[in-house]
Amino acid sequence: MESLTHQQVLLNAYERLLECSEKMLELACAADWEALIELQSSYLAEVEMLHRFDDDQMVLDQWAIRRKAELLKQLLERDQEIRQRLMDRRRELTQMIHGSRQQLALSRTYSYYQGTSEVIEAAQRFSST
Repeated sequence: MESLTHQQVLLNAYERLLECSEKMLELACAADWEALIELQSSYLAEVEMLHRFDDDQMVLDQWAIRRKAELLKQLLERDQEIRQRLMDRRRELTQMIHGSRQQLALSRTYSYYQGTSEVIEAAQRFSST
């Protein structure tokens, strides 16, 4: 009877982790990066707790093994989706940074030339005096 309780506690921990992962995916889909980062710390704490609890010594029945495998599969799928959205966001930020750098370089270049008062008109340059 004790192993059944231990088994259920383990599966409940995986289910809580999956719920947290699903919430993280929702936040990533909504581009709520700040909330995602905040929730990630709770997720990591759950993973750490689960890591300490889920050892190789625990004997699981066939149903629990299948359920654990299903939960792990879902966790990995959510993780992959979250990672993809984070990679997309990183590409977006990289493009924004690159664009900002180009804009800054252009601004510096034009501000240098705006400070000079030597604007030569084409007619003056090519006139023969």
